[in-house]
Amino acid sequence: MNWLLPEYLADALPIEAARIERQRRTVLDLFRVHGYELVMPPLIEYLDSLLTGSGQDLKLRTFKLVDQVSGRTLGVRADITPQVARIDAHLLNREGVTRLCYCDSVLHTMPASISASREPIQIGAELYGHAGHEADLEVVRLMSAALTAAGTTASRIDLGHVGIFRALAEAAGLTADQLDTALSLLQGKDVPGLEEFCAGLAEPYRSAFLRLPELYGGVEVLDLAAGVLPALGSVTAALADLKKLAAAMPELPLSFDLSDLRGYHYHNGVVFAAYHPGAAAAVALGGRYDGVGKDFGRARAATGFSMDLRVVAQIVGGDDVAGAILAPYAGQDVALAARIDALRQSGEVVVELLPGQSMPEGPHCDRHLVASGQQWVIEAIQKV
Repeated sequence: MNWLLPEYLADALPIEAARIERQRRTVLDLFRVHGYELVMPPLIEYLDSLLTGSGQDLKLRTFKLVDQVSGRTLGVRADITPQVARIDAHLLNREGVTRLCYCDSVLHTMPASISASREPIQIGAELYGHAGHEADLEVVRLMSAALTAAGTTASRIDLGHVGIFRALAEAAGLTADQLDTALSLLQGKDVPGLEEFCAGLAEPYRSAFLRLPELYGGVEVLDLAAGVLPALGSVTAALADLKKLAAAMPELPLSFDLSDLRGYHYHNGVVFAAYHPGAAAAVALGGRYDGVGKDFGRARAATGFSMDLRVVAQIVGGDDVAGAILAPYAGQDVALAARIDALRQSGEVVVELLPGQSMPEGPHCDRHLVASGQQWVIEAIQKV
């Protein structure tokens, strides 16, 4: 059947599409009042640009095609963040702090999970040019506010720091292959596999790697980590950063996961993820990725987050579309046409019946315009 869509792709029908669009507008307005400027990168770019630097993690998720104009390989973006980093570093070329936001579709070769779409609608915000924890604080709070603006809240926001694992791996002298193995085991929470892997490591690093999966929970985890992990400078600094964030955001449902290494080759500092009971995976992800603009001409401090509006719309759910007003065909009736126009300008949805048309099957009409003397008035449609 030629009309069937490929697997893990789906149309957004009117109710879902309306919900996604309202969320897009609301969240982008939230970003705007916080000083984040909207940018719109292209859907496709030369593959080298999309996968430059920290974008290499996206290689397997990126669709590739040949440009009929230049003969070069193009990529369909799998993530907008590297494109925004290119804009900041290469096109805007500002010296101070720059705040940018975006919203558009991305395309993945494979879904992130069994229930995920291969065409997420990615909305996010990025802050460039500030290396302090204050920037991370702003972005985490903005992520929480964005979920609220979209109609939901995070039940839990996990914070981690990839610098802890990076410092341990360097001090333990892990080879590139060993590093990849350790990452895979920790990301999969494979404790038996991790125990086998660590058998050949020297202390105190053997014990440190084995403790990482256990370092999960409330703020007390940070003090526990300070007591059981080697007192390496980078580890101490990372824990101090997390403590500052915890102290500054008592209003948020924070927890800590020191073995969360998602995007390890992309992020290099604080990472965070928001969760909701209605979703199997994180509904919003972010973190610090300093230096991402180096290959575009300028290495810049950077932190940001993104979320998939399709997922958020599914979580919010419900048929919350306001009822429309049904109006007779205006034709040459100047007064009726003026009344319909005034209602539309005020934000009401008015469905004008065409000649020969009865009740429409489109927007749900719960009111209609009826003539009352010399005026057109709105009355509720009585249910039969």
